[in-house]
Amino acid sequence: MSGPLLSLAAVVAAYLLGSLSFAVIVSRVVGLADPRTYGSGNPGATNVLRSGHKGAAALTLAFDVLKGYVPVFLALWWREPLGFGLATVALIGLAAFVGHLWPVFFRFQGGKGVATAAGVLLALNPLLGLATLASFVLIVGFFRYVSLGSIVAAVFAPFYQMLIWGGGPYLIALVPMSLLLIWRHSANIRKLLAGTESRLGQKAAAAGQASASPADKGGQR
Repeated sequence: MSGPLLSLAAVVAAYLLGSLSFAVIVSRVVGLADPRTYGSGNPGATNVLRSGHKGAAALTLAFDVLKGYVPVFLALWWREPLGFGLATVALIGLAAFVGHLWPVFFRFQGGKGVATAAGVLLALNPLLGLATLASFVLIVGFFRYVSLGSIVAAVFAPFYQMLIWGGGPYLIALVPMSLLLIWRHSANIRKLLAGTESRLGQKAAAAGQASASPADKGGQR
């Protein structure tokens, strides 16, 4: 297989891995309701936590991080023998992230992608990932809003890369991920401004009380 075709295959494989909605998969395995039917309606660890099942939320978080981390780690590990440039590696990470947002296996109904983005960052540049994660943890620790921590982390990540590491090919992934994360949190931004955003650990609303419009669905991690 030629270089461009191999790169395309790797990008498609990363997208397919990202399309595995572990919030839905884990919930089914442990006997929980589909996370798209309660709380924020988003398939992610934060919404699974609203079910009260901390173990399921932890598993969802771990798998969502891994599906961003693994394809990028493997692409970097095999970069020289496969002939991948750093731009290709960045595109592989972006593809995994996009798969989480619009999963082909789940009718393109995905979450907001914070955990998957964290996995991508940790694989691309562990120090960048840790710096961004620290920003997220500080904001959530002080304010108890996962969405606010996610928005702040999304804004800071590309700036950390530019200011500390001088930009480079990784911005091909970082800038679109940052913009998409902020866009996917537009409803949360409105709720934060209105003072109606849910805090970390708040229990889910009953199924059927989830917001009717996808644009009004809350935060996923």
